[in-house]
Amino acid sequence: MAAPCYLGWDFSTQQLKVIAVDEQLKVIYEDNVHFDKDLPEFKTQGGVYIHSDRLTVTSPVLMWVKALDMILEKMKSSGFDFSQVRALSGAGQQHGSVYWKKGSMQILKNASAELPLHQSLQACFSVSNSPIWMDSSTASQCSALEKAVGGAQHLASITGSRAYERFTGNQIAKIYGQNPEVYMETERISLVSSFAASLFLGAYAPIDYSDGSGMNLLQIWEKVWSVSCLDACAPGLKEKLGCPVPSHSVLGPISPYYSQRYGFSPDCKVVAFTGDNPASLAGMRLQEGDIAISLGTSDTLFLWIQEPTPALEGHILCNPVDSQTYMALLCFKNGSLMREKVRDDCASGSWDEFSKALSSTVAGNNGNLGFYFDVMEITPEAVGIHRFNKDNQKVSVFPKEVEIRALIEGQFMAKRIHAEKLGYKVMPRTRILATGGASHNKKILQVLSDVFNAPVYTIDTTNSACLGSAYRAIHGLVAETSVSLADVVKLAPEPKLAVTPAARAEEMVHNAAFIYTNGREAYCKCLNFVN
Repeated sequence: MAAPCYLGWDFSTQQLKVIAVDEQLKVIYEDNVHFDKDLPEFKTQGGVYIHSDRLTVTSPVLMWVKALDMILEKMKSSGFDFSQVRALSGAGQQHGSVYWKKGSMQILKNASAELPLHQSLQACFSVSNSPIWMDSSTASQCSALEKAVGGAQHLASITGSRAYERFTGNQIAKIYGQNPEVYMETERISLVSSFAASLFLGAYAPIDYSDGSGMNLLQIWEKVWSVSCLDACAPGLKEKLGCPVPSHSVLGPISPYYSQRYGFSPDCKVVAFTGDNPASLAGMRLQEGDIAISLGTSDTLFLWIQEPTPALEGHILCNPVDSQTYMALLCFKNGSLMREKVRDDCASGSWDEFSKALSSTVAGNNGNLGFYFDVMEITPEAVGIHRFNKDNQKVSVFPKEVEIRALIEGQFMAKRIHAEKLGYKVMPRTRILATGGASHNKKILQVLSDVFNAPVYTIDTTNSACLGSAYRAIHGLVAETSVSLADVVKLAPEPKLAVTPAARAEEMVHNAAFIYTNGREAYCKCLNFVN
């Protein structure tokens, strides 16, 4: 007899993915539908349409629905036993929004199991192409929102972030401003995550606290919509958004459509869907005090924070697995491409030479420090190469091996400084979970460990949002009994210890504190140079 299992979904930018895990957390099924390749009739590139202004970026809503039909049919053909699914949850690309036309709730609720869902829903969306996270066409709406609530910092203090062009509130304001009749014809606005949950629920699913934190609309402390932000974006918005819910909420049983068409048990529960970044936090199984660092084309930090202090850089979101705490997101655009550029200039294009140079220089680089922004940085808004010697004086050039260490220490120093600006504190039990291309380089990880004075672990994050969604499906069934996600996922593979801080000896710790203080001063000076 087949064993019970749980499904995790990920409605990402380029594909729809699904994972099934059993009660031992072993992956027993995975599949995907690639939008460009498998649904060529929508003519997307990378799953999106980039409009002629190069600022507006959208995705067709019906493509996402059709992808769900397609993947469920693939699962059915493979013999997947849907009757054993006890619960499901999912993730959606953050910030994107879906606009349901008046009357769509009844169509969704009464969809015929004889038809694929996309046929039943084809007339349900007042905006056929959804604005997504890549859109940057709402600069004027961002300015208006910040002005309406008393400035960028005040908006961040309310919602966790200053106004960003991709954030949903500003996208809604643009739609209302340009097409008020389309807005008035809309009865519900979903995020991609709550839209996807609605498809399974057969009813409008609420927005969860965590993904709702990426809209510039939610008061992250009280976990209710901010009236001043709503009013600044569009009239009657509160009714169109519905009430937000805790991220672990069980929304209800799966729609009868899925029982009749695919054989799901009527008792299968739908747990609130969330954003892809919050779902990845669950997939990486972050705990209090942990940091996850993705060292890729851009470098991203995920932080578990108890008492955040929202700033003009970075984002504070409600924690998807513990509604009493928060997570922070920091994105740094100058990641691996900057490291590769310095490798090419200073180590003949060789990572081995690059690593040897790191080993040949001491922690702290004898007080030499650099901040390297080849392209305009997001965190902070700065560009250019800024080198400082041990006296905190700006210099124009470093020896090659000094340049390499200055780059890596400077990158990680900036991450620590910005994390602490958001309220993060390194704790005795802090673990750094590293992923992405540079996480395979132990010499780079050693610098990371030394700067944060914490052990670094490596973790496989392939499909982390999908896996996190499956874990959250399991957790949702027991969350009301105060069982933590950490308790639920004890059987999952542990991250591997890669390096521990070299700065364990007393004089090294003292040295590290000096480096860090020195680095902070140089960094502030660097910002003064560029601002």
